[in-house]
Amino acid sequence: MTEASAGSGPFETTGRPVGHRTTMRANHTSAELRRRLPRLLCGLVLCGWGIAAMVAADLGLGPWDVLHQGLSRLTGIPIGTVGILVGLVVLGLWFPLHERPGVGTVINVVVIGVVIDLTLLVLATPGELWVRWLMMLSGPVLFAVGSGFYIGAGLGPGPRDGVMTGLARRGVPVGVARAGIEVSVLVAGWLLGGTVGAGTVAFALGIGPLVHLFLPRLSLPDAVSHERG
Repeated sequence: MTEASAGSGPFETTGRPVGHRTTMRANHTSAELRRRLPRLLCGLVLCGWGIAAMVAADLGLGPWDVLHQGLSRLTGIPIGTVGILVGLVVLGLWFPLHERPGVGTVINVVVIGVVIDLTLLVLATPGELWVRWLMMLSGPVLFAVGSGFYIGAGLGPGPRDGVMTGLARRGVPVGVARAGIEVSVLVAGWLLGGTVGAGTVAFALGIGPLVHLFLPRLSLPDAVSHERG
């Protein structure tokens, strides 16, 4: 599954908010978890629905989902399950990069993939092209709203973003790391038979501005700031 990074607050050269690890630990106290987990889960469900809508529209997917679809077509494993397996592999790359997952990171790996597979059990590709376009265009919007909720919950980044920021901490510019990773998985997915099309372009152009729009409106204040204020 494709992920969007948090985009608020002062940043280190790594691209992460200053003090993000201290803040994330504070957000994992029992009281904060009760407050944040429902928003995290809501966000991940919306992300799964958005991806499933784009899969059913069959007009192109975001880079990571092109890879997941290609692997799914190659192996016969449902696309959401492939996303979970790829997420676990990517999460394993955190350890040599010395990244620390949060509870939201682990939940992210599982929930989005399960939601995609369950949704696609009842969501078929429509016959009308205009309906497919509406479904495709709804995908980035649902994903961006979901990202606003799950990133804004402050319980840890998605597994793919952790690799990007881990590379950034080792001197690779964030933009270069993200572009290099996403172009690589897009090409690999396309070679494996994943669908590249109008949806790929819509996602690539739309997800950044949409997350920028929704994230500050859906984020909870950090636990440290909340306690002090």
